[in-house]
Amino acid sequence: GSGGPLARTIRAKLTAALQPTHLEVRDDSPLHGGPPGAETHFGVLVVSGRFSGLSLLQRHRLVHEALQAELAGPLHALQVIARTPQQWQSDPQNPPAPPCLGGSKR
Repeated sequence: GSGGPLARTIRAKLTAALQPTHLEVRDDSPLHGGPPGAETHFGVLVVSGRFSGLSLLQRHRLVHEALQAELAGPLHALQVIARTPQQWQSDPQNPPAPPCLGGSKR
């Protein structure tokens, strides 16, 4: 499936803002001890020509700008992998989610 409502919103907003050639939206919320269906922790892998010539910080800012409303509300944590199509072609790997370092698991 395409995930829950927040996952679908993230996918739609990143697609509209960045016209990615590859996009993965991963809901990591179950790894962080929240209630089922919480949709609070996500990882995104965005491959876009819009990232060409931009620093990593500038790429992350574009992703955060697209998801500004979600980051101000239900979205608690976002792991961003932002690559150009050339970078993705030379290394098509999506790193695993980082381990949970706190929150309700403690």
